[in-house]
Amino acid sequence: MVRIVLAAAAAILLSACANQPAPEAAQQAALVEDGREIAEAQCARCHAIGSYGDSPNAAAPPFRTALSNYRADVLEEELIQGIRVSHPMPDFQFNPQGADALIAYLRSVQQPAG
Repeated sequence: MVRIVLAAAAAILLSACANQPAPEAAQQAALVEDGREIAEAQCARCHAIGSYGDSPNAAAPPFRTALSNYRADVLEEELIQGIRVSHPMPDFQFNPQGADALIAYLRSVQQPAG
C-alpha cells in the first residue's frame, strides 16, 4: 500500500514538473519578449520586425532575414558600439543586455534564406 501511495505521489510530482518550463526556457522566453519590445519601440518604424510583411522602409531589411546577412555575434557587438550601415539609420547604442535581448528576438523570428 505504501508503495502505491509513493508511486502515485511521484507520478503527481513528475507531471507537475513536466508542465513547468525549465528555468532556462523561461529565461530565454523572457529575453525574447524583451527583445520584441525593444524592436517594437526602436526598430519597427523602418524594419518589418515580425515573421511576415514588408519593412516600412524598403531599404531596411526585415528582421526575419537579418541574420542571413549578419553574424549574430558581430551584429550584437555593433549594436553595443553603435551600428553603422550603408542606409540611413538613426544613431543609437544598446547596452549589452538590450543587445542580447534584441539578438535573441532576431533569432526567434529567422526564416531560412531563399
